[in-house]
Amino acid sequence: MAQPLLIEHAGPVLRLRLNRPQLHNAFDAGLIAALTAALHAAGVDDAVRAVVLAGEGPSFSAGADLQWMRGMAAASQDANRADALELARLMRTLDELPKPTIARVQGPAFGGGVGLVACCDIAIGAPQARFGLTEVRLGLLPAVISPYVVAAIGPRQARRWFATGEAFDADTALRLGLLHQVVAAEDLDQAVAAQLALLDRAAPRAAAAAKALVRDAAPGADATAQDRANADLIARLRVSAEGQEGLAAFLEKRPPAWAGPRE
Repeated sequence: MAQPLLIEHAGPVLRLRLNRPQLHNAFDAGLIAALTAALHAAGVDDAVRAVVLAGEGPSFSAGADLQWMRGMAAASQDANRADALELARLMRTLDELPKPTIARVQGPAFGGGVGLVACCDIAIGAPQARFGLTEVRLGLLPAVISPYVVAAIGPRQARRWFATGEAFDADTALRLGLLHQVVAAEDLDQAVAAQLALLDRAAPRAAAAAKALVRDAAPGADATAQDRANADLIARLRVSAEGQEGLAAFLEKRPPAWAGPRE
């Protein structure tokens, strides 16, 4: 069986590549655990100066694996809470990693994939990249990733995109602040390399501490309490009637009960 995460050390750069291309690099428990462990290791490795997060194949990440979610929808609320906390731990680890991080977004990112992009310090995308916070279509919400997405695009924009589930293109992501730069697909690696060169010129401890400086300057709720509250929310939604109906409708390729007729 292929490893869900490819790990490559290239000098001071750690490259992490989501490796479930046949499922558009969707999360399951194995990928979440592997990515969290790799990030923890990078955080304490003095040889690592920067981390590049990418996706294998045409997609960056489709978010949660729907078959995995189907299994979790049949589980208890407590089991869903524990599961959601693991995803919250991944996002928190990436967001607070004491190393600069770059998201290389070559293709679509949805749901939790948007969360990964928002958690990275620098995000560079190709025109082919598309984004969406589509959880409402399943009767769910982007609860666990919400602190990072709201920080990236702002509350006003988040209210729209969270509520509608509408997909948006790379240029819109750039305008919203989710991406820092959009370049042609063939120039993506060069753009990432340019940012790595700038980071290489920065003092390692200063570059690593930059995100903590920004985080500490912004008022916010207690991180642990926030993660628990968001995990409770997504657990309740997954086992709710709307969550069950939304997921069933998606898998059965039909409109959910609350949706109007399609044009």
